[in-house]
Amino acid sequence: MALKGKLEDFGITQLLNLINLARKTGTLYLQGDQKNAYLCFREGKLIYAGMDDLEDDLPVILQRAGVFTTDQVRTIKSHMAGKSDREIAQVLITTGRIQQQDVIKSIREHILDLVYQIFSWNEGLFRFEPSKLTTQGKITTSIALENVIMEGSRRLKEWERLQDELPNLDISLKFAERPTTPLRDINLSVEEWRVISFINPRNSLRQIAQYNNMSELQIRKIVYSLLQAGLVEVIRPPRSAAPAPAAGKSSAVQAESEDVQMRAPAVKRGLVQKLISRIREL
Repeated sequence: MALKGKLEDFGITQLLNLINLARKTGTLYLQGDQKNAYLCFREGKLIYAGMDDLEDDLPVILQRAGVFTTDQVRTIKSHMAGKSDREIAQVLITTGRIQQQDVIKSIREHILDLVYQIFSWNEGLFRFEPSKLTTQGKITTSIALENVIMEGSRRLKEWERLQDELPNLDISLKFAERPTTPLRDINLSVEEWRVISFINPRNSLRQIAQYNNMSELQIRKIVYSLLQAGLVEVIRPPRSAAPAPAAGKSSAVQAESEDVQMRAPAVKRGLVQKLISRIREL
């Protein structure tokens, strides 16, 4: 018999604790405010997870983990169309394209990243289907829930703090004219550089996150660190009305033009040049 309820009455932490203590096997289906997800368990261990709008075939997971490039993933998909994740992994490992431990590591990171996102869900519905596993063809792993619950709770507190600091993602950033952190002390991560490359009054934080495939927690965390370092400042997006599309120009074409602008913002700030110069000196 399925266990059903509301997340308002029985939260994610309580559900995971129950599954862990009862050593349950089955699938937990979650219907959030805007997304749906599912978590699979075997004897109280987390073995897989998926989300409706998050592509989770193996080549994409490996690309997201930085193992393969977009072109490599495109080639793998075209050569192995119709094959399951297990079959694709077997071919890649046998041909020496990847090590087995890299596959397992990437799968674990994918699962954990997804699960940590849902810790912030406090509204919606849940349904646990005992003994039902939706993992056919997928590569599963085994993750102890005790560690997941502890880390998820820690991230939830961090999420709540960052949400207080940056409650609105529809704002934009500009580079500070006088950074409070000396440039010689700047040590940015790859993700921070990806965000910095799109800083432009026309680009909201939400747009930057979507283009870089970042969660709301990730973009808030990165922006907060940049603000703390005094490298950027918050500004409100321009309130001027959007220009009307030219005659004969469809809204789809107009949206495409806006997307191109999002992909290649024209940022010519002195701080950016100084940061680039700083990299060359390293």
